[in-house]
Amino acid sequence: MSQEEEALRATPTTRFSFNSQFDRQINPTALVSFPLHENFSLLLPLLCILLHSNRYFNAFFIYTNFVHGRPINVRSIEVPAFVQAFTGTYGINYGKIANNIPSPDEVVTLLRAAKIRNVRIYDADHSVLRAFSGTGLEIVVGLPNGQLQNMSSNADHALSWVKENVQSFLPDTRIRGIAVGNEVLGGDDFSLWGVLLGAVKNIYNATKKLHLDQLVQISTANSFAVFMNSYPPSSCKFNDNVSQYMNPLLEFFQQIGSPFCLNAYPFLAYASDPEHIDINYALFEPTKGIYDPTYRLHYDNMLDAQIDAAYAALENAGFQKMEVIVTETGWASNGDQSEAGANVTNARTYNYNLRKRLAKRKGTPHRPKNVVKAYIFALFNENEKPGHLSEKNYGLFKADGSISYDIGFHGVNAGQSSLLSLKNIYTQGLSWSYTMVFSLSSLILLILWS
Repeated sequence: MSQEEEALRATPTTRFSFNSQFDRQINPTALVSFPLHENFSLLLPLLCILLHSNRYFNAFFIYTNFVHGRPINVRSIEVPAFVQAFTGTYGINYGKIANNIPSPDEVVTLLRAAKIRNVRIYDADHSVLRAFSGTGLEIVVGLPNGQLQNMSSNADHALSWVKENVQSFLPDTRIRGIAVGNEVLGGDDFSLWGVLLGAVKNIYNATKKLHLDQLVQISTANSFAVFMNSYPPSSCKFNDNVSQYMNPLLEFFQQIGSPFCLNAYPFLAYASDPEHIDINYALFEPTKGIYDPTYRLHYDNMLDAQIDAAYAALENAGFQKMEVIVTETGWASNGDQSEAGANVTNARTYNYNLRKRLAKRKGTPHRPKNVVKAYIFALFNENEKPGHLSEKNYGLFKADGSISYDIGFHGVNAGQSSLLSLKNIYTQGLSWSYTMVFSLSSLILLILWS
């Protein structure tokens, strides 16, 4: 036996045993040994992972046992019943239908500078997933509508897709969800309505077979086209022609703990009827708002009303406990002449006020305990998007990385393109300064525990 091996064997270790899903986030093996030295800075990364994943029962229990070299059985620690893909309140949609936007590595720099952690993309672009590796950013990948038929009819193809686009990037890239299709129900392609559930089930079963079902949440985003009526919020129901497809989908989502994902746009509602909708109500500005006589509740902004309309539809369909998450919302900074309200002033007002509203971490009038979570649409203006001019102008940032308008973020302009990526700093490992921070945090925990 070499001297190094003898020294290692003589070093006290604490052994951690993980369940199979959690193993894959930390280490591919089921039993991990950490040498205990005088420097306890290794502890904090583990605690951060546990705390960040909401997979802990008592952080002090973990800390004191780690420090004193006692065994810790993580299987005994309580974990949530279902995975949560969205761990904050503020996220962003990273669309790429453009030929002039920054590279994925530059996007990482932008997102980390803006402190935006939750990100959705509309495909599983490997260049993006590689760029996000080791950054701590949490991402939901998308299965495009064009692949739904294939995934619905062939479980093996679904398994291969998950292996290639999800499993192969874990755990370094924090893929937290798969969005199966986008705005399928209520959309123009009726052929997809009947295959959505099959695709969702096959993708979920693939994650389960690969032991990823407790790491990766399955969902699909819905537009307001699925609703029959949304005013006042209490009156909202699912359209009759959608219900036969929506109800079994919701039943499955309820079984696996997935939320109802809603694309909610006060801008579109206002633009469709500017004569009868108060723009201040749409922009979170002071207004008399509306009153819902059934709920006996007052609404001072349209987004809250739209979310509660979705809750009403779910309740009417028998899914009272399902959470609503806003997967898209935003305001166009430019548009066609027919698109009322599409200008920079309104876009800035909406997104600035929305950011403040989400930071309060509060619910809606009808569901005050359900904290509103929303992904903003979108990260960039996308010059190749089809449709109205507004479709090209939802970005918080311009194609060159500069801000479209000021809501508190700082862009990356051409003069800053050579700056060192924050991702590179992050992936170089724990620097001395990080070790100092972690050691100080350890000391604080010890003081609190004593």
